Amino acid sequence: MTSLLIFLVIALIGVAVWQLTKIFDLTQVGTSKDDSGVANDNDNKVNGYLMFAFVGFIYIFTIYSFVAWGDLILGTPASAHGPEVDSLMEISMALIFFVQTITQFLLHYFTFKYAGKEGQKALYFADNHKLEAVWTIIPVIVLSGLIMYGLYTWNDIMYVDEDEDVMYVELYAKQFAWEARYAGEDNTLGKANVRLIEGVNTLGVDLEDPASNDDKAVSELHLPIGKKVVFKIRSQDVLHSAYMPHFRAQMNCVPGMVTQFAFVPTVTTVEMRLDEKIVAKVNKINKIRAAKSIKLVAEGKEALDSYTFDYLLLCNKICGASHYNMQMKIVVDTPEDFKKWLAEKPTVTQVWKDANAPAPVEVKAAPLEVAVDTTMVLAQVIK
Repeated sequence: MTSLLIFLVIALIGVAVWQLTKIFDLTQVGTSKDDSGVANDNDNKVNGYLMFAFVGFIYIFTIYSFVAWGDLILGTPASAHGPEVDSLMEISMALIFFVQTITQFLLHYFTFKYAGKEGQKALYFADNHKLEAVWTIIPVIVLSGLIMYGLYTWNDIMYVDEDEDVMYVELYAKQFAWEARYAGEDNTLGKANVRLIEGVNTLGVDLEDPASNDDKAVSELHLPIGKKVVFKIRSQDVLHSAYMPHFRAQMNCVPGMVTQFAFVPTVTTVEMRLDEKIVAKVNKINKIRAAKSIKLVAEGKEALDSYTFDYLLLCNKICGASHYNMQMKIVVDTPEDFKKWLAEKPTVTQVWKDANAPAPVEVKAAPLEVAVDTTMVLAQVIK
């Protein structure tokens, strides 16, 4: 209802402005007016000043954005490769802002300086080899350096040594949830296929594959700090994207194939909750929640819970109506806490056996009369 009222108010304001414009046009009847539709010197001059005003607006809004929303950036990276990704992003953004600041100023300044004037003709160049060389060679050098640096960073992140001590974890995406599977003590994930999904076997694990015997499926992802984790990523239905922002990690989940991403967690959940930037963000969020809770309570509704920071696995593809529900909590533990947590989880084989175990047969006691008769018969036989 509120949205409808806002729409109606905006529509009525638009109608009012349109009517005022018509009234103004009627007041100009009989006065000298240029209705040729061709811009004159005054029009060009006004447009030139408006262009200057607009470039000023761009600069002011850019500065305001940094001040107002600068604290919303992710902050401290929680993976070994995170600083490299942040450096690449900072260099890219610095180049973009530098070029944007100069080009936007020149664009609007030239619009003002070389505004059309009556009797003045523009100087036309059929070609200019020097200018073409400048605006071709400089971007080529800059972009080549940026691309080479990006490829080097990407290859360094994606490279996994076969002899390296790593842990394999499967991330399974489906509308609209995540599941994870640990490789177990053999550090080998058992085979899986979407056609094998049945009952509690929601990941389609091939239970006949010996490598699946010690695999463990969970709905909350735990990772040990300092251990390289190789994620094998699958999708059950549509295109998803496994996005772990604080770890600077993202990889598409493609139906029918297995994609891969690897990183080393470097900051535990407990340590990240003590990070100054995270503390400031949590306090800001809780202030907003507290103000919202006052309104909710006044309306007879429940107050919002206090927010606590957690790492999250998100989907970064709009995969359907409940896309926003695709969240999985990630906990980075010490190696000891991780081993203890994982040891308490049942294997997928055990979960399947428990779910499909035959129901116990209920034995009913014989009626008292039958029991007495049977006892008498046995006594006679013994005699």
